Amino acid sequence: MAHVLIMPRQGNTVESCIIQEWKVKEADAVSAETTVCVVETDKATFDIPAGAAGTVLKILRAGGDDVPVLEAIAVIGAAGEDWQAALGGAAATEAAVNAASDTVTDTVSAAQTDTVAAAVTDTDKRDPAAAGGSSPRARNLAAKTALPLAGLAGSGPGGRVIERDVAAALEGRPPLSAAAAAALAAGAAIPAAGAGLGGRVTLADLDRPDTAGGESLTGEVTETPIKGIRKLIAGRMLASLAESAQFTLNAGAPAASMQELRKKMKASASGKNGDELGVGKITVNDIVLFAVSRVLPRFPFMNALKIGDSLKTYRRVHLGVAVDTPRGLMVPVIRGADLLSLKQISAEAKRLSAACQDGSVKAEELSGSTFTVTNLGSFGVSGFTPVLNAPEVAILGVCGIELKPVEDDEGAISFAPHIGFSLTINHQVVDGAPAARFLKALCGAIAEIGLLLAGA
Repeated sequence: MAHVLIMPRQGNTVESCIIQEWKVKEADAVSAETTVCVVETDKATFDIPAGAAGTVLKILRAGGDDVPVLEAIAVIGAAGEDWQAALGGAAATEAAVNAASDTVTDTVSAAQTDTVAAAVTDTDKRDPAAAGGSSPRARNLAAKTALPLAGLAGSGPGGRVIERDVAAALEGRPPLSAAAAAALAAGAAIPAAGAGLGGRVTLADLDRPDTAGGESLTGEVTETPIKGIRKLIAGRMLASLAESAQFTLNAGAPAASMQELRKKMKASASGKNGDELGVGKITVNDIVLFAVSRVLPRFPFMNALKIGDSLKTYRRVHLGVAVDTPRGLMVPVIRGADLLSLKQISAEAKRLSAACQDGSVKAEELSGSTFTVTNLGSFGVSGFTPVLNAPEVAILGVCGIELKPVEDDEGAISFAPHIGFSLTINHQVVDGAPAARFLKALCGAIAEIGLLLAGA
C-alpha cells in the first residue's frame, strides 16, 4: 500500500505551511529518512522526511504553495503503483477531474486532439479568439481581467484557447485600475505601462502616449511576490489589527541608573580577572526584560491571553522576544522569566536569538508567550506603535535612550537620559488607566534598577 505524505502540524497554532522547495522529484527512490521537501511557517523552517521507503509516485503540491496542515502533499510507494488509489475514491475523482481540465498538455495524441476538437460546443466555435474556440475557464479569466480573446493563440487541442493561454497573456500586461479595466472591456487600447502606483494603468493612461521624449514614464520597476514567511506575517498582522481594539500609550523612564549598572558590568568584565561574574554581555534590552518579568506579576491582567470571550491570566511570565532575522520577524519565548535571574534571562535571550538567526529554533520555542517585548531602540526610534502578538493582550515596544530636560526642586533645568516605552494593549479587555499604572510601575523599576536587582 502506498504511503500518503501529509503536511505535518508544526505546533498547535500553525494552520498551514508553505512548501519552500522540493528536494526530490517524481520517480526518485527515497528512504524513510530522506528529506523530500522543506516547509516554512511564520516562525521557522522544517525538513520533512519521506516517512516510508519507496518511489515518489506523485507530488501533489508545488513549491511555493501554502498548504493546510494534515493535507496530502505527496504519495510514496512501489514503482508503478496506482497513486490515486492510495488517496481514496474522492481524491482520485478530484485528480481525474483536474487532469481532464483545460490544462491539456502538448503531448496529447492526434486522435485525442480530434476527439476533443469535435466535442467543442457551438459557443466555443463561435468564439473569435481562435479556430478551436475557448474553454469556459479561459473565458471567465478573460472576462475578469478585461483581456480580449480575439486573436489570442490557443495551445489546447485544435487550437483551443485554454486558461493557461490567458494567464500567459496577462503576465506581460501591467495591472489595471477598475475604471481602466471597464474601458478596456469596451474596446480601448492598453499602453505598455501606466503612470499609477506600481505601473498600474489608470483611466487617464488610456488617452495619453506611452512615452515622453522616447523614455518610459514609469522607469524601471521591480516586482517581488509576497510569499513565504513574509506572507504569513502579513496575514497575522492584519488579523491582529482586525480582531482587537489596539491602543498605544507612550512613556519614558530615567535611564541613568540602568546606564551606570551597564557601565559597571562592562568594567567588571574587562578587569584583570575577566568576566568572572558572567555579566559582561548583558545588554540594555536584557535589563528591560528582567524588569518586565518582575513587574508583570503585580498586574496579572497584562500577562494574559484573550481567547474568544475568555481572558486567561497566567501566574508565570513567559516572555516573547521579537527577533529580526533575514527570513522575517520571529518571536521566541523565554519561559518562566519571572523565576530567572538577570544573567539567566540574558543567556536565554541570546540563545534563542541565535537559534532564530541560524534556523535551528524549535517549533515549541516559538509558541506559548504571554507578553511580548520588541526593541527598536538601537535604530534611534523614539516612539512607535507595536502590533499585538495575538492572542496576547499587551506588547511593550522599547525605544531609544534620549536626553530630556528635567527640573529639580530649585527650578534648575538639566538634561538626563530617558528610555522610551510604547505599550500597546487590547482595549477590549484592558483599560487605559490600569495599563498606564503598569507602565508607570515599569518606568519606576527601570529608574531604580539597582533596588529591583537587590530585591530579586
